[in-house]
Amino acid sequence: MIENLGFLLYGNMVVIVLLYVYLYKIRKLIGFQLGMNISMLIGGFGAIVTGVILIYQFPLKFVTITVITTLVGMVIGALFGGLFDYQTLLTGYINGLLMGIMAPMIGATARNSLLFLTFLESVFVMSLILVVLSAKHT
Repeated sequence: MIENLGFLLYGNMVVIVLLYVYLYKIRKLIGFQLGMNISMLIGGFGAIVTGVILIYQFPLKFVTITVITTLVGMVIGALFGGLFDYQTLLTGYINGLLMGIMAPMIGATARNSLLFLTFLESVFVMSLILVVLSAKHT
């Protein structure tokens, strides 16, 4: 299981980039409230799944993983928030920051639980599908 986590992390990042490209094309059609929710969801979930996967792979590198995860969450939240306006950018940034700090703690507590990782990835994928469907119906 451990050797495939890198592919899972890579797949998550590819899906996030594809979602960003999709939302970039229709950003003018998305309202302020939906944009705020999208930036919080993607920034937070991007940080959580990254933190859990990285702490599963490198359990003794807690500080390094926390810094990396926090930066990833801040960047993803700010990028998605920046699609809409500066207030949404700040909200995505802060949510990514907070989730990035918490994610390695959650992953360390889960102790390489395959059930927890499966649950987390399932909720992540369903959330991304919900974002696409919500943005499509605006």
